[in-house]
Amino acid sequence: MVRFGAQPVPQPLPWAPSVSGGGSDTTRAGQGGRKDSELLAKASRSLQTVFGRYARVWIPDPEEVWKSAELLKDYKPGDKVLQLRLEEGKDLEYCLDPKTKELPPLRNPDILVGENDLTALSYLHEPAVLHNLKVRFIDSKLIYTYCGIVLVAINPYEQLPIYGEDIINAYSGQNMGDMDPHIFAVAEEAYKQMARDERNQSIIVSGESGAGKTVSAKYAMRYFATVSGSASEANVEEKVLASNPIMESIGNAKTTRNDNSSRFGKYIEIGFDKRYRIIGANMRTYLLEKSRVVFQAEEERNYHIFYQLCASAALPEFKTLRLGNANYFHYTKQGGSPVIDGVDDAKEMVNTRQACTLLGISDSYQMGIFRILAGILHLGNVEFVSRDSDSCTIPPKHEPLTIFCDLMGVEYEEMAHWLCHRKLATATETYIKPISKLHAINARDALAKHIYANLFNWIVDHVNKALHATVKQHSFIGVLDIYGFETFEINSFEQFCINYANEKLQQQFNMHVFKLEQEEYMKEQIPWTLIDFYDNQPCINLIEAKMGILDLLDEECKMPKGSDDTWAQKLYNTHLNKCALFEKPRLSNKAFIIKHFADKVEYQCEGFLEKNKDTVYEEQIKVLKSSKKFKLLPELFQDEEKVLSPTSATPSGRVPLSRTAVKPAKVRPGQASKEHKKTVGHQFRNSLHLLMETLNATTPHYVRCIKPNDFKFPFTFDEKRAVQQLRACGVLETIRISAAGFPSRWTYQEFFSRYRVLMKQRDVLSDRKQTCKNVLEKLILDKDKYQFGKTKIFFRAGQVAYLEKIRADKLRAACIRIQKTIRGWLMRKKYVRMRKAAITIQRYVRGYQARCYAKFLRRTRAAITIQKFQRMYVVRKRYQCMRAATLALQALLRGYMARNKYQMMLREHKSIIIQKHVRGWLARVHYRRTLKAIVYLQCCYRRMMAKRELKKLKIEARSVERYKKLHIGLENKIMQLQRKIDEQNKEYKFLLEKLSNLENTYSTETEKLRSDVERLRMSEEEAKNATNRVLSLQEEIAKLRKELHQTQSEKKTIEEWADKYKHETEQLVSELKEQNTLLKTEKEELNRRIHDQAREITETMEKKLVEETKQLELDLNDERLRYQNLLNEFSRLEERYDDLKDEMNLMVNIPKPGHKRTDSTHSSNESEYTFSSEITEAEDLPVRMEEPSEKKAPLDMSLFLKLQKRVTELEQEKQSLQDELDRKEEQALRAKAKEEERPPIRGAELEYESLKRQELESENKKLKNELNELQKALTETRSPEVTAPGAPAYRVLLDQLTSVSEELEVRKEEVLILRSQLVSQKEAIQPKEDKNTMTDSTILLEDVQKMKDKGEIAQAYIGLKETNRLLESQLQSQKKSHENELESLRGEIQSLKEENNRQQQLLAQNLQLPPEARIEASLQHEITRLTNENLDLMEQLEKQDKTVRKLKKQLKVFAKKIGELEVGQMENISPGQIIDEPIRPVNIPRKEKDFQGMLEYKKEDEQKLVKNLILELKPRGVAVNLIPGLPAYILFMCVRHADYLNDDQKVRSLLTSTINGIKKVLKKRGDDFETVSFWLSNTCRFLHCLKQYSGEEGFMKHNTPRQNEHCLTNFDLAEYRQVLSDLAIQIYQQLVRVLENILQPMIVSGMLEHETIQGVSGVKPTGLRKRTSSIADEGTYTLDSIIRQLNSFHSVMCQHGMDPELIKQVVKQMFYIIGAVTLNNLLLRKDMCSWSKGMQIRYNVSQLEEWLRDKNLMNSGAKETLEPLIQAAQLLQVKKKTDEDAEAICSMCNALTTAQIVKVLNLYTPVNEFEERVLVSFIRTIQMRLRDRKDSPQLLMDAKHIFPVTFPFNPSSLALETIQIPASLGLGFIARV
Repeated sequence: MVRFGAQPVPQPLPWAPSVSGGGSDTTRAGQGGRKDSELLAKASRSLQTVFGRYARVWIPDPEEVWKSAELLKDYKPGDKVLQLRLEEGKDLEYCLDPKTKELPPLRNPDILVGENDLTALSYLHEPAVLHNLKVRFIDSKLIYTYCGIVLVAINPYEQLPIYGEDIINAYSGQNMGDMDPHIFAVAEEAYKQMARDERNQSIIVSGESGAGKTVSAKYAMRYFATVSGSASEANVEEKVLASNPIMESIGNAKTTRNDNSSRFGKYIEIGFDKRYRIIGANMRTYLLEKSRVVFQAEEERNYHIFYQLCASAALPEFKTLRLGNANYFHYTKQGGSPVIDGVDDAKEMVNTRQACTLLGISDSYQMGIFRILAGILHLGNVEFVSRDSDSCTIPPKHEPLTIFCDLMGVEYEEMAHWLCHRKLATATETYIKPISKLHAINARDALAKHIYANLFNWIVDHVNKALHATVKQHSFIGVLDIYGFETFEINSFEQFCINYANEKLQQQFNMHVFKLEQEEYMKEQIPWTLIDFYDNQPCINLIEAKMGILDLLDEECKMPKGSDDTWAQKLYNTHLNKCALFEKPRLSNKAFIIKHFADKVEYQCEGFLEKNKDTVYEEQIKVLKSSKKFKLLPELFQDEEKVLSPTSATPSGRVPLSRTAVKPAKVRPGQASKEHKKTVGHQFRNSLHLLMETLNATTPHYVRCIKPNDFKFPFTFDEKRAVQQLRACGVLETIRISAAGFPSRWTYQEFFSRYRVLMKQRDVLSDRKQTCKNVLEKLILDKDKYQFGKTKIFFRAGQVAYLEKIRADKLRAACIRIQKTIRGWLMRKKYVRMRKAAITIQRYVRGYQARCYAKFLRRTRAAITIQKFQRMYVVRKRYQCMRAATLALQALLRGYMARNKYQMMLREHKSIIIQKHVRGWLARVHYRRTLKAIVYLQCCYRRMMAKRELKKLKIEARSVERYKKLHIGLENKIMQLQRKIDEQNKEYKFLLEKLSNLENTYSTETEKLRSDVERLRMSEEEAKNATNRVLSLQEEIAKLRKELHQTQSEKKTIEEWADKYKHETEQLVSELKEQNTLLKTEKEELNRRIHDQAREITETMEKKLVEETKQLELDLNDERLRYQNLLNEFSRLEERYDDLKDEMNLMVNIPKPGHKRTDSTHSSNESEYTFSSEITEAEDLPVRMEEPSEKKAPLDMSLFLKLQKRVTELEQEKQSLQDELDRKEEQALRAKAKEEERPPIRGAELEYESLKRQELESENKKLKNELNELQKALTETRSPEVTAPGAPAYRVLLDQLTSVSEELEVRKEEVLILRSQLVSQKEAIQPKEDKNTMTDSTILLEDVQKMKDKGEIAQAYIGLKETNRLLESQLQSQKKSHENELESLRGEIQSLKEENNRQQQLLAQNLQLPPEARIEASLQHEITRLTNENLDLMEQLEKQDKTVRKLKKQLKVFAKKIGELEVGQMENISPGQIIDEPIRPVNIPRKEKDFQGMLEYKKEDEQKLVKNLILELKPRGVAVNLIPGLPAYILFMCVRHADYLNDDQKVRSLLTSTINGIKKVLKKRGDDFETVSFWLSNTCRFLHCLKQYSGEEGFMKHNTPRQNEHCLTNFDLAEYRQVLSDLAIQIYQQLVRVLENILQPMIVSGMLEHETIQGVSGVKPTGLRKRTSSIADEGTYTLDSIIRQLNSFHSVMCQHGMDPELIKQVVKQMFYIIGAVTLNNLLLRKDMCSWSKGMQIRYNVSQLEEWLRDKNLMNSGAKETLEPLIQAAQLLQVKKKTDEDAEAICSMCNALTTAQIVKVLNLYTPVNEFEERVLVSFIRTIQMRLRDRKDSPQLLMDAKHIFPVTFPFNPSSLALETIQIPASLGLGFIARV
């Protein structure tokens, strides 16, 4: 044996001619002879080239087991020391073994690290295996790895999302090597081999405690349950899975290594029928650890069930058990750890009870089990008191024992007595002996263990009964969950048995691996010799052979005074120094050491005998058996006499599951018979032999579970513990066997593809095999290092690494050459660029210098010019300044003089003016004084003269003469005056008139004047006021003048202040301006921000709107999907129901004598407009129609189970109907017997009734004749006047019709009475064989004889039948209308109740609000209510408008028809003919018939129509030769004709037959894509026709006027449109399933495995597991295959005239399937996650997109379904190093979930050495960035998902009247109308 470090490590050996496993130690590896040494030396020399500088090797390390190091210099033969450098940078010298001079193991290239199969590694040894497992486990988070035929599973101590149903579906049907390693892959392989080879299978799951054996076995069983399903409705798979909680609760416990450690072994056989569906299961258990019931080590627990009971002690049903806390009982508190973190024992108890119920253990039995378990706990608390050294007693009325006896139903005194005593039997007498306290405690514990063991066996038996198959088993798959190799500080009998079982299993494993290796070599026909492998038969012989350890142990148990010490001495005497595998410890005489295949184990002999005998006192068992109050307790012990012989297994290769004699191989000591005195070791050996026979008769599959650390830390890898388990579980042995032969295998095509780079062009031949041979002969000179098989090349260990090194060197040299060339080209390019740049710089510098000199010259000249002008300017400036000063002085002087002269002249002028004004004023004053004096003098003089004149006049007046003089001439004057008076009178009159006129004018003028006066007065007042105001203003002016003076004084002060203020204001204004500018900028900034915020808000609102729209669309799609899933499930159940109903009809439809009438309800149902299938009940449709609109629930498992339950109920109902039928027949027979005893009915009454019936029949016949005559007269009479309303004939007909209808009503009542009497007669009159009792029949015959005419009888019968049917239909219609009315009233009541509740709630809410809010809320509510009412009223109004429009349309049609009829009659009938006599009908030929787009057929031809047009129609011929959708058009034209005839029965029957016919066709040829596509297209066209010609405005927009005339007139087929829509959905889903089945085998091969771009992908080395080649062979699918298939699908759908929108939906679904399947396989295949594969995928996707563009389908949404796949391919290609890369990945992969992104990064595998792996830190960064993303935790996409389908309305432009029916359809019985 070769040693690396402290541990012995098997080293790979070449082939050697030796004997395989002959049972001798000479077969061990490392013990070969001289030839082996020579071969090793030869191998070392051949590998010297590999140990060069920078080569990496593994060296032993005490902490990490193995460490990686790098050679600092080349190794030369003879070197004793290697100069190495560790990975952490430390240099060291590694000394070689001076004896063997063996070099350290080489490290595999990085490209091979992390492989799925350990056998794919080039260097196969322990450090390579350990490192590969560590990299996969820690870096990639992959817990499964293949090792040849073994699946290595490392416990992650964390829940992983890799066991869902989607993962199961992904692995189902896949080859084992095609997908990443998984327990499901092993289960699928077993299931597939069972079905293919028809051979039973076994899955052997092993590992130490805590490694995950139970979980692995559980997942394997879950896979079988999910994939195969159940063969019956009993849900066997659920029961198989439900057995796990029960067995875990009673057989699992917490240990220091595992919280849920299985303390027993079990082998579960899952049975399958011929269709490979689960039908049952059976469980066998091995070696339950009974000692745990009474003892637990520190930090351990008893079995879970005890703690579950204690946690549930508070439940009412457990009160009688008198349980408490687990720390109260001795049997549960010893470990000191009663609670497991994260486990709720109370909830686990609920799960355990539910599992018991599911497996058929009743509640009473469950309570019995719990009573026994509680009794065991109380028994553990029983205490003993020593009386002396040899006897003991139990305290009186000891509470724990009292409770135990009450629970067990036994006597307290009897149990207390036998716990402290035992019975000894000799040959002559029997006596009772007391026992010591120690023996009593041991006996108590033995009794507790025995009770628990029997209870365990009893539960296993009942679980097996529940899982027992009810039908014959065809095959089975066994799952063995058994303990692994164990070694502790103290190893006892349990560890000995466990390691013994592992030795047997390891031997079987070695033989199987060896067999597979040799079979592979023979299959490939390569030279081979036998392989040396480790044979552990000597170790097994040491244990089980004659005089072996078990034999000596049984022999010692039979000895009266046998002890562990004497047994140990016998072992030493027998095996020490005689067997190399047996040793004795140096410092102990009570232990022994066995060299097992995994390690040396030291066993302590103490307790071996006691555990092997497992003694329990028989008297205690008898006490328990005597229990009469507790029936379950005796059941535990009643089967102890029945023991299965270990040879009871069938010798054939298949062990039948249905055997009932197999019992769990458990220890059942303490029995009276000889059979029951078998020791535990003997029974275990027998059960182990039985197990090995079973395994040898099956094909085994191996799962080795590894525990990565002892602290249960998630994803933490302890190298020491892992290596220990790898050595123990046989993984390294597998590696050693593989390494001893040819572990690396390549197909010729894979080798050529990988190493094409090592070949020259002339080496490449057309024959790949010969090419590979030629190349290998040049590359590897030693021909022993490889072998050529039929299809593969086999390499020795290390040769692939050597080839990889040569390939890497070649690629590296090529890279260097490429780099050299590129760098030279870059340098030349750089030199040319620099030279060009230098010349350019020189040119620009010289030009710059020339420009600078020219600039200097220009500046010099300019400076002189500037100086000249400057000097001139200075002189001119000086002159101008002097001239200006002179002129200024002159101007000032002249101005001063002129101003003085002007002042003087001004003074003179002003003085003259003053003098002028003064002189004038003096002259005026003098004039005024003179004038005043003159006026005064004149006045005085005139006064004097007037006084004188006055005096004279007074004197004259006093004299007579004066009077006389005065009266002289008075008479004349009087006459004159008289004339004047007359004239004046005239004038007076004239003036009066004038005055009257003037008065009028005066009055008006007066008014005017008055108004003027008033206005003047007002103006006067205003003038007065103005005067006053002027006065006041004058006063104010005076005041103002004063104030002005004050203001002027103040003004000066203010001006001063104003100047100051102005200055301050200017400063303030400047400051304000500055602030204003700042405010403006701030305002602009705020406006910009507001604008930005508004834009952002708008964008966010738009985004929210878009998101909400998308969400609503998603919700709508979800609802559609739920509805369509329900529809799919309904169709499936409908088919199941049809099958069951057919079976039921075959059983129920028993032919009976006599006439059978059709139930009248059938005819009434036929008259309704609702759809009813021929094979379903009439009530099916309303239920189906209401389900989608009301429920629309997702199709979950609960619904599925309910539907299955419903099917079961239907089967039971079928059986009950059959029973009821039998019962009815018996009742009929009894009724006949009773009728014989009844007296005969009076003949007179029967005669009267028969006469009355005759009379009614004759009346009916008479009425029929009259009606026929009237109809005939009407048809013959062509005159419109005769048939016009008001005409005599019309009135006569109307009167006759009225009378007939009245008489018909009377007859209806009579028929009802007659029908009831006929029913009573039918019950009373039964045909009797006895002629003496045939009175009634004779009377009936007499009545019949009176009807001599057979036609009359038939006609009477038909008339009665029609009348009955009519009455029944009326009754049914009334009943239905009443039910509808009742339902509507109930709906109104419900709505009113809801409204009332809502009002009450609103009222309550309003009362809680403040008054203002209350008013507002009430107003809001009222507005809402009124709005809703308005909407309802608007809907009702719209409905009424539609109805009115429809009725108007029908009225117009009828009016038009009547008008056409009248016109036709008027044209063909002359007036004379109308009056005299009817004219004979004359055939008038027409030139061309005007077709109405209808097809007429007879009712009896309906089935023929369906048969020729649907059932027997071949889609291929129709699609090629006829117009698309022709069957749909024909059917609709037939429906139109039935609608034209107003024949509801015909419409209903035709539509029903059409739908059922389509269903039958799809059921018969549902796997044919053309058939399904054809009928999907025609169903949609038929649906569109029903919409287009329905008469609804929404569907008539695109119709022509002629098409609008073809609309349906009598029937509204909206309900049938819904039925057809549902049918179209079902057809679409069937179409998707068909194309999925066609595409599924192509997708992975075409999208992933095939190299579309040749040479991009490189094939990596592969292991023993088959891996699908990425090179396309003959028969494999390529991308072209997929595109051809897509073209085929598209052309078929286009030929069938499928709607373009529907084609887009189908294409979207196809692309989704392609993307989902490809991505799922990518996520489950590590070998596909590489940069080159990403390029291949993107190229393939681009080809699919090109196909979409060619077909003009880019807007179908198909490209978006490929987005996850595109992003996954991009993820494989982008850089994955920096934080920027992580940010780019997070933003790019928005269609992938976090789990998918992390999975791709973990799986990313470089194909070449130049690629780099993804660092763990980078993956952590991605996870941190994506932790806030809310997406699904599901890893895989749902490839079975079907998008909800819609059928957008697509009207046809085809005119119905132009459609011709081809003769090939065989529809000659249809006539165009």
